[in-house]
Amino acid sequence: MSFTVAIVGRPNVGKSTLFNRLVGKKLALVDDTPGVTRDRRPGDARLMGLTFTIIDTAGLEEAHEESLQGRMRAQTEAAIDEADLSLFVVDAKHGLTPVDTALAEMLRRRGKPVVLVANKSEARGSDSGFYEAYTLGLGEPTPISAEHGQGMLDLRDAIVEAIGKDRAYAKEDVAVTDVDIPQSESTADGEDEEPAYDETKPLRVAIVGRPNAGKSTLINRFLGEDRLLTGPEAGITRDSISVEWDWRGRTIKMFDTAGMRRKARVTEKLEKLSVADALRAIRFAETVVIVFDATIPFEKQDLQIVDLVLREGRAAVLAFNKWDMIEDRQAVLADLREKTERLLPQARGIRAVPISGQTGWGLDKLMQSIIDTDRVWNKRISTARLNRWLETQQIQHPPPAVSGRRIKLKYMTQVKARPPAFMISCTRADALPESYTRYLINGLRADFDMPSVPIRIHFRSPDNPYESKKKRT
Repeated sequence: MSFTVAIVGRPNVGKSTLFNRLVGKKLALVDDTPGVTRDRRPGDARLMGLTFTIIDTAGLEEAHEESLQGRMRAQTEAAIDEADLSLFVVDAKHGLTPVDTALAEMLRRRGKPVVLVANKSEARGSDSGFYEAYTLGLGEPTPISAEHGQGMLDLRDAIVEAIGKDRAYAKEDVAVTDVDIPQSESTADGEDEEPAYDETKPLRVAIVGRPNAGKSTLINRFLGEDRLLTGPEAGITRDSISVEWDWRGRTIKMFDTAGMRRKARVTEKLEKLSVADALRAIRFAETVVIVFDATIPFEKQDLQIVDLVLREGRAAVLAFNKWDMIEDRQAVLADLREKTERLLPQARGIRAVPISGQTGWGLDKLMQSIIDTDRVWNKRISTARLNRWLETQQIQHPPPAVSGRRIKLKYMTQVKARPPAFMISCTRADALPESYTRYLINGLRADFDMPSVPIRIHFRSPDNPYESKKKRT
């Protein structure tokens, strides 16, 4: 059975840098600004033969429990209680502060194993800070440099000693499954079979939207606990945090992301990093829920976020949050439906669900919409059905003649799913107007029940066998 380690300490001592070092990826945002990390972020760590779960936490500060810093502290204390071991990181370069002393006392009271880590020990003048760490009464400090990777062997030995060899090197039975193989890669192009949708496959969902739309509150309501930091302040979430739970027997991995403002307003380096992290979460996800504030919906930035998600090829669902604050719900709902159709023509048929992250109203309907949209996103249509459909479409609305020459659509097949993409072999592919492509896409949506997801059609003209002979003559 594996064990869990929490990285704790005051702000700006290098906790997130150490977290990234242990997981082997730049998952956590790192900046010189104190207090970058706010939520607790889990990761899979590897350290010279050890494998364990690591939790990055916010810097601990003395603050009123109702303040933002106080709520961040509560998140960190929850991580300490959840973990089997704490890595207490201090700054050897700048020495101890009264906050370090208070944190050491808090960790002692909890009675769990603690490894004292003296970070930035490679810096000139760090010796005094290293020896000062002995005064905390938590044993011998382990000198490391999280940024340069120095002292990792000593850190491994300290963790093994604190947790015990039997626990540290216990092996877990890992079942090998094919859940990570995308359906689009495991199915041959042009295959006539239409594979059934896998209701058991884990689903990755990203929650995006403008700042203060209620994204973190929504995820907390799904989980039934205050897992993510929330509050009235805009822009609380900075990292993209992933959480997992089961919904009706299916594993859902959901990513909370930082609020995305208009590019012109994003000037600080830290906010740029947060937005870039949110974009990575969108690309990694399968379905993306765009959270609108129902009291001020369809801001320009809302529409740009939807367009971004669709251009990335993700399945999209709209969630009109804060529905508990709406008085005339029937009138507002009719208005939202009309605006959705008018302002988002590129997402015809997109599922839009009114919800309340605060009360939990509408969340089951939202999850069902996510599953239904993912089913369409994974959809495959047999080649035989597609070619019968293509023939009918040409009879109803033939391709236009360009320069007096008719364009002939000969053959159609689905080349991939996630999102659905099709290839049509035709004459003069470069001359086919964009309006006819839209006609075909809208027909696919209507005739094969494929609302809301991006649909892509590629046209290809076969090689002319007489072209080379013309060149020789």
